[in-house]
Amino acid sequence: MTAPIPRDIPDLPVIPGRRTNLTPSSPPAGAVAPPVRRPLTAVYRLLVALAALAAVTVEILLGGPARVLSHFTIQSTLLLAAVTLASAGRAWTARRPLPGALTGAALLYVVAAALLHHVLLADAAPAYTMTGPAADPTGTAGTLAALAPPALHTLLPVAAVLDRLLLSPPARIRLVHAAAWLLYPTAHLVLVLAIGGLLPAGPARYLYPFQDPGRHGHPYVLGVSLLLLLALYCLALALIALDRTRPDPLRLGAKTGFRLRPPVG
Repeated sequence: MTAPIPRDIPDLPVIPGRRTNLTPSSPPAGAVAPPVRRPLTAVYRLLVALAALAAVTVEILLGGPARVLSHFTIQSTLLLAAVTLASAGRAWTARRPLPGALTGAALLYVVAAALLHHVLLADAAPAYTMTGPAADPTGTAGTLAALAPPALHTLLPVAAVLDRLLLSPPARIRLVHAAAWLLYPTAHLVLVLAIGGLLPAGPARYLYPFQDPGRHGHPYVLGVSLLLLLALYCLALALIALDRTRPDPLRLGAKTGFRLRPPVG
């Protein structure tokens, strides 16, 4: 004969020890919606990567690798091409997307380079070119030379922004990434100024007109450099805020498999 089951279960004793408060966490996107193959996204990213490599190749052929590859625009475009090409492969094979810190850095750098060109360099006198003073090419070379700058400064940044907004899920990026993303532009700026100070005077001494202390003075160059880094940091914060608040384009209209049914009875 078994003992009767008590109607009320007594309270369990408190386990001695240190209590830890559990912090809420959100499940990864893959736990809710596993990745699927996206061939159209892969093709789009492949075309963007090929266009970036083609534009950089044209600039190198016109101006030489040593000078052209020193520009922040060229370096950020090469990073965008590498990241976009890797993302295309992941979209084609249904693999997890690249880390948000990496894709966010590529987007930030290419957009910052485009804004720098349109705000400070597009209307510079004399006209600014990454290839330096050279004879104007004609024929097919002239056509490619005319198409490369708009592709680098306008078309590719716009394509990268569209990829981020329409084809990529919100990435897990934090405010600390905004400061980390400044390390590379700061190092590039310091290196360019240091190398320019060692070169003999001439039109190709500094990569950008506003970096020449002989024309503007050291206080002006230092002030502009600090303002550019501050603007880049604000742009990074805006990118993080946008990525945290925008909806996930991959989950809009997706069916979860759960259906509400009317009560039985």
